[in-house]
Amino acid sequence: MAAVALVPHRVRPEAVEVALAAARWLGERGHEVRVPEDDAAGELEGLAYPVEKLSADLDLVVSLGGDGTMLHAVALVAGSDVPVLGVNIGHLGYLTTDVDPADLAGALERFLAGDHRVENRMALEVEVRSAGTTEVRTCLNEAVLEKTVSGHTVRISVRVNGKPFHAYAADGLIVATPTGSTAYNLSARGPILSPLLRAVVVTPVSPHSLFAHSVVLGPEELLEVELLDGRPAALVLDGRDVGPLVPGDSVACRPAPHDARFVTFADRDFHQILKAKFGLGR
Repeated sequence: MAAVALVPHRVRPEAVEVALAAARWLGERGHEVRVPEDDAAGELEGLAYPVEKLSADLDLVVSLGGDGTMLHAVALVAGSDVPVLGVNIGHLGYLTTDVDPADLAGALERFLAGDHRVENRMALEVEVRSAGTTEVRTCLNEAVLEKTVSGHTVRISVRVNGKPFHAYAADGLIVATPTGSTAYNLSARGPILSPLLRAVVVTPVSPHSLFAHSVVLGPEELLEVELLDGRPAALVLDGRDVGPLVPGDSVACRPAPHDARFVTFADRDFHQILKAKFGLGR
């Protein structure tokens, strides 16, 4: 018997309905169903499970929503190698394109029978150094240092492999994975990278500098970002504000030791997804 976690979008009724149907389907077949306690509202409360124990002996996470829900599901099991199945409820995304709600029971049956593939995506390890302490976090899309005061910039120093590279005065700085290259990085006119690559993209946001280009680093290169004198900044990981940084604080970014793992049932053609997203070639 398998243990399956369901992660529904918190404010979409359809996501909750699909989660309930999936829970019934799994329960009738003797499988264990878990819902993270923060996401177990309404009729799902009886399936609430402590977040800190969620990934223990877990076989699968099912994300029910859009790309934001998928990022949340990935974060819940970061570092555990538990695969995530994305069910698309809402607009077409880059991460949740394989399974529609009506097909979920069939997808679960195929997964439990071993009839599936797992696609690995590079995650980002973010080491935050602040006030003499160090904290390590993981994200799938991007780490962003951004200004907190409207109308002003932040000053950010970038080092690569321990050597100074450039000091930016900008609205912020994006450090993105190939998966995250189609998110905030793209809106800041950064390059789109194939998710099959292992690389890190560094893109300034509205820089006050003649050098306003993105830089792509290899997987073995260490990126260090330090907040210089002046104003504080916010550190945001995959859209989650994790706290302020003050001048002298720094962040080190490198590929995470564990990839995010996505369940698929066919070859995912990233370029065709990109084409559909942007309406290319009509």
